[in-house]
Amino acid sequence: MACFLLLKAVKNKEVLAPVHGKSVMEVCIFFLHAMILLPGIAANVHQVKSFLNHTAYLSCYFPNSQKTDIKDLRVFWQKGAIEVVHEVYYGQEIHDNLSPKYVNRTKMDMDKWTLQLSNAGIVDEGQYTCIIQHRDKGSPKVIHKSECSLHIIANYSQPEIAQLNTGEPKPNAYLNLSCSSSGGYPEPKNMTWLISHENITYRRMHHMDVSQDAVTKLYNVTTKLNITVPTNTLTNISCLLHLGEQLGSLVSVPLGIEIQGEEMEQVKINFFGPLIAVIILITLLLGFVILKKNRNISSSNQSVSLAV
Repeated sequence: MACFLLLKAVKNKEVLAPVHGKSVMEVCIFFLHAMILLPGIAANVHQVKSFLNHTAYLSCYFPNSQKTDIKDLRVFWQKGAIEVVHEVYYGQEIHDNLSPKYVNRTKMDMDKWTLQLSNAGIVDEGQYTCIIQHRDKGSPKVIHKSECSLHIIANYSQPEIAQLNTGEPKPNAYLNLSCSSSGGYPEPKNMTWLISHENITYRRMHHMDVSQDAVTKLYNVTTKLNITVPTNTLTNISCLLHLGEQLGSLVSVPLGIEIQGEEMEQVKINFFGPLIAVIILITLLLGFVILKKNRNISSSNQSVSLAV
């Protein structure tokens, strides 16, 4: 859009002030020349990943087989078709034409032909183009063009399972659970429940609720599970968050649940009832024996006293 406005200004005979020996119009013409006349130079779009608020490294993939001096080259980085990200003008980094959001955030590693974008954010995602022009005897010539797509990654919190029921789980009653993870990017693929008991694991996938913060653009996700679990056996329930093929998955801490059935409760009563009765009887017998022994000792002491 900036270049189109400049073309309009030229049509209206407005004056463009030169900057460092070149005008903003010259930069636009350079971009248009690279995009329109030499579309075949950039064969592949390289995929680049960077963590949120870290430095992103965008390589120009320039082999420089001729060992050309940087002072004979002009290097431009742009995002999309309108945003100037960085510029190296015959060995000197120029900041006059940069889009405002990239000011004081970019730096070019001349040895590795890599652009360093500091404090990379979600708004920085997109396709970037590196264009290199050589100062020839005649007019400057574009000798290299490469593209890379920047993807931002923000780590999700470990999925956490919460019980929505109040009180202890009852036999044959439904168990209501939720699993949540927050503060991540990009949007995950899905969430899966893993239910294991008696060395068998079942997978269940339910609807995943997704919300995105309007300011940070980070995602929060939640899924719910409503099931009955077997009685008298340990059941482990975990939640798996699938982030994508190349990002892997996150798993929650397993929730272990063991619900005692009514039969087991009756067994406990039948077993512990007589046991408690026996313990009480033994205690009473011991008390009776101790009491009788104390009385015998007391009677013996009184007999000795009378004899004296």
